[in-house]
Amino acid sequence: MIKRIVCLPVVLALFLIAKAQQSIPQEIDPRPFADNAGHWYSIFNEKNMINASPARPRYQPADIRQVADNILLFQKANGGWPKNYDVFAILTPEQKSAVAAQKNVLNTTFDNGTCYTHIRALAIAYALVKDEQYKAAALRGLNYILEAQYANGGWPQYYPLENNYSRYITFNDGGMTGIVDLLKSISEKDPLYDFIDIGLRSKLQTAYKRGIDCILNTQIIDNGLLTAWCQQYDEMTLQPVWARKFEPPSICNGESVGIVFFLMSIEHPDERVIKAVNAAIRWFETSRIYNTVVKTVKAETMDTPFRVSKSDRVVETDSTAPPIWTRFYELKPIAPCFVIVTAK
Repeated sequence: MIKRIVCLPVVLALFLIAKAQQSIPQEIDPRPFADNAGHWYSIFNEKNMINASPARPRYQPADIRQVADNILLFQKANGGWPKNYDVFAILTPEQKSAVAAQKNVLNTTFDNGTCYTHIRALAIAYALVKDEQYKAAALRGLNYILEAQYANGGWPQYYPLENNYSRYITFNDGGMTGIVDLLKSISEKDPLYDFIDIGLRSKLQTAYKRGIDCILNTQIIDNGLLTAWCQQYDEMTLQPVWARKFEPPSICNGESVGIVFFLMSIEHPDERVIKAVNAAIRWFETSRIYNTVVKTVKAETMDTPFRVSKSDRVVETDSTAPPIWTRFYELKPIAPCFVIVTAK
């Protein structure tokens, strides 16, 4: 009987260790990096440190060290990363030298899934191979996130700040939600981030709470009712603002869905979070568009900086069509918005 009692703590410890090990991914998933990689392979940019070489092979998810070493290579001196490179690419020696030579060029961003995805991958690499370089790089990335946060809890698209729309608090492409989701995992003591000491962990928890406050403070109010969210907000006034020509101040359903999913993932949410989620869901219900279908049709070829377009989209009435939502909704009064972009 005594032996059984003495062994219980050992059994419990082994169970907890096994549970923690099961929660550590055994590979680095390329999907969170897909937006970055897709831009690199599809868009040649003379401003890039390097451009994609045709038909070059890529590392596999199980190539932990090689992918993590690429992430180290692309990390800038301030702890952040530039966007639109493939960390799974097998680079040539010349490409590696070109990237390493630009460590002090601080074009660092959270756009296209940058930074928070890199930190998570480094945490996976450290957990699996225990290379201190990966831990140190992840910590630099986390301190970069802390440095970039505005006092109101938001994050810009780029940091250091630039004199354009990238200064705005940005939900576009999951920027804000990607950061707070990472901080949420750390706050909830995901074993993947056990290497973070108590001092830094406390700062990250504070940043997380401020990030949630910013999300709640930017939920758009119409006629006294909470609705959903815009893609980008003025960093001082927290009001919806224009970014690029095709990104008007508006309610954006895609970004709003991501925000709602994030808020719904919070364990033991407070009343304000619950109220925000319920209000957004009501807005989704009332903003449905009926009897309408969007079709893709052939069109004259048009060259753009990003692709060659050979099609267009038209809106038609169809009483049998299921409900849809438009990409943007105009503000005051809220109504479906269609943005027309013409080539110069």
